[in-house]
Parts: sequence; structure tokens; C-alpha cells
Amino acid sequence: MTASSTRRPTAAQSRLAAVGAIAVAGALLLTGCGDQTKKNDGGGDSQSASKAPLAEKLPQAIRDKGVIKVGSDIAYAPVEFKDDSGKTVGIDPDLADALGKQLGVKFEFQNATFDTLVGGLASKRYDIAMSAMTDTKDRQEGIDADTGKKVGAGVDFVDYFTAGVSLYTNKGDDQGIKTWDDLCGKTMAVQRNTFSHDLAKEQAQKCEKAGKKTLKIEDFATNPEAETRMRSKGANVVSADFPIAAYSVKNSGGGKYFEIVGDQVEAGPYGIAVAKDNTQLRDALQAAVQAVIDSGEYKKIVEKWGVADGAITEAKINGGS
Repeated sequence: MTASSTRRPTAAQSRLAAVGAIAVAGALLLTGCGDQTKKNDGGGDSQSASKAPLAEKLPQAIRDKGVIKVGSDIAYAPVEFKDDSGKTVGIDPDLADALGKQLGVKFEFQNATFDTLVGGLASKRYDIAMSAMTDTKDRQEGIDADTGKKVGAGVDFVDYFTAGVSLYTNKGDDQGIKTWDDLCGKTMAVQRNTFSHDLAKEQAQKCEKAGKKTLKIEDFATNPEAETRMRSKGANVVSADFPIAAYSVKNSGGGKYFEIVGDQVEAGPYGIAVAKDNTQLRDALQAAVQAVIDSGEYKKIVEKWGVADGAITEAKINGGS
């Protein structure tokens, strides 16, 4: 998950226009978290599977079950989270529903912390991981971002969205933070093992090399925990992917808690993670994502959640760098 040492600002200002749409989509929804969420009761529907245009592309074992098990950190609104009734909602669940229609199976979301998802694939607890996971070379190759050493087989990705990383602070208390270089001497709260966490560790090293006070990093299992830490004045700033930061800014405390500071950086693709040895499932998912894009259903989903600026037109495999 090693990031480029050069910050690449993205079109944050144009994306900020999408924040209002996110608020409309999620105004009545509250973030929650549980041990496990089932999108459905499981079990296949042979009649619907036979009508699905891409069903034959799936491995036979999955076709027989009629279910794809999805590992996901269901506390990352608006990508995936729980509404008032406990139902799993968001960009990923909506996309999974659309993919299911193409493949003739149901997607069953199971909740876990983000840093356990790749391990869950390796142990075959999940068939895929779908959780705003940035497609990077390190993840593809199973490289630990901190040590540079190989720690696993790696995963393949089917890319389905693009997002940059944002900084946000308590509202009315930006402390002069406009860029990542302004973070030296500050304390950041961040969800562990995310791309934001990698960027924070890189910035801390940069501060030290420049002879400045370091950036102190406090990492948490979920992004809401990081936000709670900042709300209590235990941290100066939080970093998260832009859709998540924008959603929190517009919805937390009715829009009174947080504000985005500066521009997005390091835009990259989100990918559906699949075990390296599961190439048939990977290729079936790529075909399904592309079909959903081509049908126009994908456009409806990203517009519904106010994130159309991150839309893609081609479902690549391992398109991250």
C-alpha cells in the first residue's frame, strides 16, 4: 500500500459539489456497526440464475450455492453502512445487487474490521472483499507497506470506482491546515491499514526529515472511532477517502461537526478483491461490472449517492499503481 511520495491533488472543488447530493441521499440514514449482516437469507434461485446473462461465467461451486460471500467493513458511509433498520446500504451494496442480477447469485455482506479482510480471503471465509479498498501494487503482490516485505500471496482487483483522499477537521477549527505539509506537529486520527493510514505514516517521515515536529498518528479499527477521537479534541484532523469525508461533513451533527480542509490527493481506484487463485470468479466479476456500466445501472447508483465524479467507464483488473 505504499503511496507515491508526490501528492497529486485531484479535482476536489468539482467533487465538493457532489457533497450536497450525498446529503440528500443519506439524510435519513445513520451509520452503525454489527458483527455480521446478511444481505439476504442465502441460497440460490435456480430459475433466476438460469435467466442471468453471465451466470455461466461463475465457478460451479458458487453457482450451486447461489451466494457470493462478501467481507466488508460496514461502517464507512456512504460506501457501505447500516440504516436505522439495520439493513446494509450504500454504494457497494447497491452495486452488488446489480452484479447479482447479471450473475444470477446473491451477495451476502459479512461485517469485519478493514484490516482483517485480505486475511479473510486467504482463509476462504469470504469469496470477495468489497469495502472501498484501494487497488495498489502492494496489495496485489502481498507486500507490507511498512516493511516492504512480502507477507502474503496478494489479491487481484476488479476496479469499479475512483476516489482521492481528504483531510477534515472539527468545524471552525481548521488550525491552518490546508495541505499535508501543514500536518507536522499535529495529531491525526485515522482508520488503520487504510490508504489514508499509509499516507499519514509517509507524511510523518517527511516531517522528521525536514527537521520539523513529527505528525503523531492514532489509528483505530473504524473511521467513526477516529472521528469520535477528533470530536473529543484528542486529535486535530482525520483523513479518509473523499466520499466518506464528504458524507461525514454533510451528515454528522446535521452538518455542524466537521469541515473538509484542502484538496484531495492520491486519486486511485477502488477494487473488489479476489484471491489470486480464484481467477474464474475474478473474470466473472469483471464482466459483470462492465455489463452494469454499459447498461446504465452503474450511472444511476453513483448519481444516487452523489459520487458520480468518481465513476469509471472500464472495469479493469489490477489497474492500481
